Amino acid sequence: MEGFFIPMNYYLYILESEVRETFYIGMSVDPKKRLAYHNSEDQGYTKRYRPWKIVFTQEFDSKERALEAEKRVKKWKSNKMTRLLIAGEIAL
Repeated sequence: MEGFFIPMNYYLYILESEVRETFYIGMSVDPKKRLAYHNSEDQGYTKRYRPWKIVFTQEFDSKERALEAEKRVKKWKSNKMTRLLIAGEIAL
């Protein structure tokens, strides 16, 4: 159908390792699918600290806004700030 548009929401997600106190921050249209990927892929940062669990998601109406939020959180480079966001004590 021409001109048919399905709006797509994007999510900032934060994963926490269940074996080490570390977080992974990402952006996706399907955080649960990404979690499965991070828990099964045989390469990259997330392989070392499996298993992971989702501890935070925030929905955005555009990819650009979700990427902006991801960059902002990654710039913090602080587990303390990430924990405050997860706990709802600070907002993006």
